[in-house]
Amino acid sequence: MFAEKPTLFGKLVTLRPVGLEYVDGLWELANDPETVRLTGSQGVPDYEATRKWYASRGEHDDRLDLAICSAEDDGYVGEIVLNQLDPVNLSCNLRIALLGPRVYGKGYGSEAIRLVLDHAFGTTPLHRVSLDVYSFNERAAHVYQKIGFVREGVCRDTLLLDGEWHDSIIMSILAPDWPVREI
Repeated sequence: MFAEKPTLFGKLVTLRPVGLEYVDGLWELANDPETVRLTGSQGVPDYEATRKWYASRGEHDDRLDLAICSAEDDGYVGEIVLNQLDPVNLSCNLRIALLGPRVYGKGYGSEAIRLVLDHAFGTTPLHRVSLDVYSFNERAAHVYQKIGFVREGVCRDTLLLDGEWHDSIIMSILAPDWPVREI
């Protein structure tokens, strides 16, 4: 379903298939303390493993990994991914991560999500896209709701971070709820 790796253009961002040219950006993202906290990533990433990971994303037709690049200077500001594809039930997961506080609040994430949903619901047979967001990440949950994701439930105590448990909120959006539109 994701054999084609498109480049998607918006006003604020361009989404490009990930590759080695973006590995330094991913490395920065994976080591940014605030991004690590918001995504619940734990463990120290290895640069060579990160390099191999980005080099291999184009080989997978069951996921779509895109670099989020600023339309202003084409600099890497994050990544957005459709993964966990269930081709029988026409559903997948969405995850997004931005480089950190210096790129937060500029609309990059919102536009990237809209572009990916336009692609998912406009050019593939996908019916459902879901995501998880940690309960303490209120900014992201607000953005997802504003875009059209609906809160479906809570998985309790899914993340142990700094000695404290946090819930994960499950959200989704369905194709009938997403009319393809100009961004």
